[in-house]
Amino acid sequence: MTLNRVPLTEQGCARHQQGLSRLGVPPHPLETGGPATADTPQLVGTTPAAFTRLNAIAATRLGVSPDKYAHLVGMAPHHLADDRYRHPASTNVRIWELMTLQAPWHEVSLHMAHHSTLGTLELWDYLLTQAPTPLEGIRDAAHFIATVADAGTEALHIEENEQHITLSHSNAADLTDDVASAIRAYALSLFRPRISQITRRAITPTRVALAARAPRTHQSLIQLYGTRAIDFCSPVNSITFKATDLTTPQPHAPGLSALLRRHAKQALAESVPLRDWLDVFRATIRAAPASDIPTLRDAACRMSLSTRTLQRRLEEHQTTWSQELQALRCEHTVRLLSSTDLPLNTIAGQVGYADTGGLRRAVQRWTGQPVAALRAHNDDSRQAGPSIARDSS
Repeated sequence: MTLNRVPLTEQGCARHQQGLSRLGVPPHPLETGGPATADTPQLVGTTPAAFTRLNAIAATRLGVSPDKYAHLVGMAPHHLADDRYRHPASTNVRIWELMTLQAPWHEVSLHMAHHSTLGTLELWDYLLTQAPTPLEGIRDAAHFIATVADAGTEALHIEENEQHITLSHSNAADLTDDVASAIRAYALSLFRPRISQITRRAITPTRVALAARAPRTHQSLIQLYGTRAIDFCSPVNSITFKATDLTTPQPHAPGLSALLRRHAKQALAESVPLRDWLDVFRATIRAAPASDIPTLRDAACRMSLSTRTLQRRLEEHQTTWSQELQALRCEHTVRLLSSTDLPLNTIAGQVGYADTGGLRRAVQRWTGQPVAALRAHNDDSRQAGPSIARDSS
């Protein structure tokens, strides 16, 4: 149904309430030159710091008190300000829930869009806008959806014909109806202003389809998409443009897209997920200077906990301070052996061993390999060492 008509059936809306993951609609092929490959980390269950910061700022300006979300995992100022960290998708969902309690879902979408100026979403914005054509930028943005969202629940699909190109956005997260409507409407709205900016002319979609019910007032959605051609109770959320609007070459720096794709892979590979309290704890002890061996008291102080409370929280997560410290020493040792030429006695001292003999025995126990094997790997490739299981001894 179009924006200025009453829906004739509730079937589409009923299916929307069940979540797009259960619609029974077959997934479209992701037309990005193939799906994200194994060397592109997906970091399921997390979102980048830039998106979390944007949500927090927008929520506060909408009138949501920061006290209502400051306690959530990943919202500590030093985690929020550091782009290395990935915050729990659940933290962002909760912020959106608070916003939809403050305003109708379509007004929340428009509010978020107003705060999402070009560059706010950082790397994803540049993947989208710095390609030879808008369509190629959209393909890069779809392929690297993890640079802006939770790749475990979000996907962008592209369908092309001679006249039109349709972008379909799906979100398979378990969301309330208003939150789902707000997030999905917002996600579609990101493309029109960015395409208009990079093509240096106003681009208007030929059609927008939303799985949500039509709201009583429409003005916010007209502003969001720049058109009245909006359908509701659709099986999928999509936005359609003229093919010529997305395939016309645009000014760009040769080779920049390839550079951005490499940077996206590297940034995702080096990200630190903060999915739960244990991830936050591990990030905290990793943040200690490499030359220092963290102590229980120091870690507790950094997390604003007593040592006993910290030990109790570790027990709740089925681990101990000793196990975590051993895992950290293992990780640090293997990294030094496989990526530096430091003498063994120097490495032993840095990771808390009195001599190289203790270091050798520990490496053999942790990795099942002698030190020489890791050093040989260093000489051959300068890549990271083998994956390490956490030592329970």
